[in-house]
Amino acid sequence: MNEITGLVMAGLAGLLLGMIFFGGLWWTVGRGVTSSRPAAWFLGSMVVRTTLVLAGFYFVANGHWQRMVLCLLGFALARLGVTRFSRIKEKPAAPSRTCRGAQP
Repeated sequence: MNEITGLVMAGLAGLLLGMIFFGGLWWTVGRGVTSSRPAAWFLGSMVVRTTLVLAGFYFVANGHWQRMVLCLLGFALARLGVTRFSRIKEKPAAPSRTCRGAQP
C-alpha cells in the first residue's frame, strides 16, 4: 500500500471511529435518561467507546504520526457530522397575537 492510500485510509478510519464514538454517545444518552440505572449506562458506554477508539487509533497509526493526525481529523469531522445529524428540529414559533396598531 503506498503512502497516500494509507493516509486516506487513516482519515476514513478516524471518521468511522468518530461515528462509532459519538453515535454511541447519542444512543447512550437516549437510553440512559429513561433507564432506572443511568449511571451504569453512562459508565459502561464510556468504557466501551473509549476502549474501542483508543485501540482503533493505536492500530491505525501503526507508529506513523501522519496517520494519527489524519485519524484524529476524521474523528473530529465525525463529531461535526453526528452533532448535525442528531440535532432536534425545532418547530417554528407561532406568530404573536398583537394588535396591528399597537405601539411597543
